[in-house]
Amino acid sequence: MNQPDAIETLPEDRVLAVRDLSVSFQQQGRVTEAVRGLSLEVNRGETLAIVGESGSGKSVTSLALMRLIEQAGGTLEQGEIWLRRRNGQAIDLAQARQSQMRTIRGADMAMIFQEPMTSLNPVFPVGEQIAESIRLHQGKSHQQALAEARRMLDLVRIPEAKQVLTRYPHQLSGGMRQRVMIAMALSCKPALLIADEPTTALDVTIQAQILQLIRVLQKEMEMGVIFITHDMGVVAEMADRVQVMYRGEGIESAEVNTIFRQPQQAYTRALLAAVPKLGAMRGQPLPAKFPLLNDEGANASQPQNTVLAEGAPILQVRDLVARFDIRGGLFNRVMRRVHAVEKVSFDLRPGETLALVGESGCGKSTTGRALLRLVESQGGSITFNGQRIDRLKNSELSHLRRDIQFIFQDPYASLDPRLTVGYSIMEPLLVHGVMKGREAEQRVAWLLEKVGLQPEHAWRYPHEFSGGQRQRICIARALALNPKVVIADESVSALDVSIQAQIVNLMLDLQREFGIAFLFISHDMAVVERVSHRVAVMYLGQIVEIGPRQAVFENPQHPYTRKLMSAVPVAEPGHRRRERPLLVDEILSPIRALGDEPNVAPLVEVSAGHFVARHAVNGA
Repeated sequence: MNQPDAIETLPEDRVLAVRDLSVSFQQQGRVTEAVRGLSLEVNRGETLAIVGESGSGKSVTSLALMRLIEQAGGTLEQGEIWLRRRNGQAIDLAQARQSQMRTIRGADMAMIFQEPMTSLNPVFPVGEQIAESIRLHQGKSHQQALAEARRMLDLVRIPEAKQVLTRYPHQLSGGMRQRVMIAMALSCKPALLIADEPTTALDVTIQAQILQLIRVLQKEMEMGVIFITHDMGVVAEMADRVQVMYRGEGIESAEVNTIFRQPQQAYTRALLAAVPKLGAMRGQPLPAKFPLLNDEGANASQPQNTVLAEGAPILQVRDLVARFDIRGGLFNRVMRRVHAVEKVSFDLRPGETLALVGESGCGKSTTGRALLRLVESQGGSITFNGQRIDRLKNSELSHLRRDIQFIFQDPYASLDPRLTVGYSIMEPLLVHGVMKGREAEQRVAWLLEKVGLQPEHAWRYPHEFSGGQRQRICIARALALNPKVVIADESVSALDVSIQAQIVNLMLDLQREFGIAFLFISHDMAVVERVSHRVAVMYLGQIVEIGPRQAVFENPQHPYTRKLMSAVPVAEPGHRRRERPLLVDEILSPIRALGDEPNVAPLVEVSAGHFVARHAVNGA
């Protein structure tokens, strides 16, 4: 294929130059322009952050740059996409054949996707998937590729990397899957890395380490990075320049300091105003709504006490234990155990939000799933509304699942791709006989509007929505039955900041109106500070600190809690962390040999309702 003169087209230090890029989708005879006339540049060793709300065209842009947009049903209408490959050759990807793109993807440019479960092959161990890319692009043997795959897993701080190589994607937590994706993308040292919300699923400590890792590798390889995110703290931490997108167009582009201190567009100012800031709730004991730009009065942030102090808790958990066997050897015997949850106890009152926070793999999601009997516990008791639910038979769980709803972390995996989203939201109403016909349709329309979507979206399918929009659909479905308890597992982590603020405000409104109790599982400490009444910090399957949110955030006692707080990125470029030694902590694992019981430290009350485990945490 003939290319124009590469030297004249692309300056020597430029990795990527995009000119007048336009992308469209055709649906039911209508053409939708997802990206219009976008131009951007990335230099060697530079990080460009693309920011904007869900549906603004950020992810479509990344797919177009990788020439994956055709597989997603889109059309590259016009534009040039000039890439300088590792061998120095410049190529216009918009004109490249798909056979050429297969040699370029993974080697010269790589992408970290937003939803790792949909990007990893479910039928192959993760080690084989990383090794495949290394073998294909670096010509290494199978054993050499596996050794390099293990080294990459160590680099992204996956504990027990040798064992993880042989595991399948469904056997890993959301954060672990995302780290596998990052290891795969970086394994061939590309000239350009496109990261689409790469740290969305990660807790703050791992996020800080991954961001640091990308920076170190970027400096080492002089790699250009496009960072697509809605987290302005990450933008402040990582970006050299920022491109703001709104409804498919680039509306503002400038250096990161200029964007934060002198934003020119009203939309950019609105994005920055919606950023949750750690410490914003200091001195405030109750949850408070985010102040939104379209709120007319000060009532946007007026706190109200929704917790019913009198009467029994709606949910009581005592000494909960959840373990998973790891089999191996010639006879497939149990060799070791994952101690996911160890002696966890807490109460949840009507109208209260208890936040469970901790690193990926600490057991917080397993705790939430055990409450709904989605995983079986091996010890302890779970009491809901005065009834022991850990003893119920499977046939008796139907009424329980009407009163306790779950919002899952991965929205695409929890929506049936063959059903319209309207039917997915309506299905709980039909199954439990609550509503049907026109009444159910009206309820679906109301729910969609409540979570910031349009009633006509009910006729679309999950693949037609962005990641953030799919998560809003999952939240609407969970709220359909007016449950007494909602377990929200990273329910707002995939949302851009303005929609995140709207969803948190919606949850607080519903809590005030219906007295819903929330178990809010999250790694986003700034959102946890805004939404929760009490906070429980988990580490290696155990609660190490629990108490009123104000006490835990303003006076953290456990060293691990303080470590979590210090790892939160600050939405201010001047607070960028100094370079420090990479990956200095020992990687601890909840996996133990048979008979090796963990030591569960007792909780000691340090102030009213504030309990702390008295033991040292390695590296904290």
